[in-house]
Amino acid sequence: MSYQHHLRLDQWSRIEHALPGKLGDPGRTCEDNRRFIEGVIWVVRNGGRWRSLPAVYGKWSTVHKRFKRWADKGVWQMIFNTLVQDADMEWVMIDSTIIRAHQHAAGAKGGRKIRR
Repeated sequence: MSYQHHLRLDQWSRIEHALPGKLGDPGRTCEDNRRFIEGVIWVVRNGGRWRSLPAVYGKWSTVHKRFKRWADKGVWQMIFNTLVQDADMEWVMIDSTIIRAHQHAAGAKGGRKIRR
């Protein structure tokens, strides 16, 4: 069973050589860095719990432990900094013409008026 790719190939190629677990790095060599990152992205995108991570990404407890280790080492910050350098910010802009506020959000004082 294959897993869904959340990272494009150009994004993956920018970060793959900087990730821990390469040949020559101390410790265990990792063969599934991309699958691990895709699993973390799955959890973040779906707002799910770690326990609901599909088995195709690996055991949830192993993925979570590795996520915590990378967070402590600053690997996630490095990934974000690398990917944001050439970000497409065209779709991030928010304009007041596309946002509607509820009629009661205009600052009126709330509730019914009490008649005496």
